[in-house]
Amino acid sequence: MKRYPMFDPPEYVDWTLAPGLIEEYENTISRDPQRAKIVSELNQTQLLDMYAGLLRFRLHDITLRRWVKQGILAKAWLGTGEEAVTIGSVHALDRKTDKVGPMIRNAGACHEMGMPVADMLREYLATADSPSKGKDLHLGSMLHGVIAPVSQVAALTPVFAGIALALKQRGECAVALTWVGDGATKTTAFHEGINLAAVLHVPAIYVLQNNQVALGTRFDRHQAGPFTAWAQAYGVAGFSCNGNSVLDTYAATRLAADLARSGRGPAIIFAETFRMGGHATQDEREAREIFAPEVWEYWGKRDPIGMYESYLERHGVPRPLLEETEQNVIDEISQAEKDALESLANRDHTVSRLEVLTEGL
Repeated sequence: MKRYPMFDPPEYVDWTLAPGLIEEYENTISRDPQRAKIVSELNQTQLLDMYAGLLRFRLHDITLRRWVKQGILAKAWLGTGEEAVTIGSVHALDRKTDKVGPMIRNAGACHEMGMPVADMLREYLATADSPSKGKDLHLGSMLHGVIAPVSQVAALTPVFAGIALALKQRGECAVALTWVGDGATKTTAFHEGINLAAVLHVPAIYVLQNNQVALGTRFDRHQAGPFTAWAQAYGVAGFSCNGNSVLDTYAATRLAADLARSGRGPAIIFAETFRMGGHATQDEREAREIFAPEVWEYWGKRDPIGMYESYLERHGVPRPLLEETEQNVIDEISQAEKDALESLANRDHTVSRLEVLTEGL
């Protein structure tokens, strides 16, 4: 994909495939026969749809980063470097019936579940025609099966235990999936929610997304034991995956979803990835000081989009087809940005904070 020096992490700007990494990427999948079979059954359309999803997510975030630099927004919370965790999980679901609860760093789940990107951008702009009518920047759409989160991390854990219980009681062949950050596993809501889900054997999937840092605290400073211990602690199935591989995440989620649909849920997916920036756009310099430069270099070489592009080319997807897919996504994001900014410029579509606070009084 095209790289943007002003907006991409420096490790991504001149990205090239490092020696040995495509073998590492493929071995992650091939070492498990079940996952290898799941990936082998993907057709070219499905593979390109995941590629488009990764690009859509990255370009959505680049748009927000540019708006911050232009002064349109004060700050934004991005998923750069973690896109595969979100896109792989969503594409493994039945997007017509399953429910998802993305945290703000999983915004890509919204557009992959069918929400218009323009609406996602309007939410950040707080326009009156945004999904929340200017009240919140947390995205959701019941029509598309997306449950909006709140600011408190892991708050959706018990909510999704309840949603999954409703699915079970109704006899629906559907699952409910939400994401929880590594830091959020230290909250009361996480433990109460996942224990409830485990005791009731509901069809819930919890993707524990370890991006190696909780706000500004490295993983090794907020957890002593292995991250995967949570599955054993609560007596549920656990699936570990390479969170920078959209295919490994996809396969792990397929396995978890099959288990949950069969009545043997819930399940936990442990996704190892890395946050290639700050907690939000305002603290990126401080974030660079949390880890040594070689850590940034290590994860930068494993850009989930660059690695997936290399995999697709190695497996016979022509470069012109990848370029066509990218151009289609660029055009889509450009039009979405245009539509969102038109809403901001139109007074009939904007709402003041005072109007929000006094609505209904």
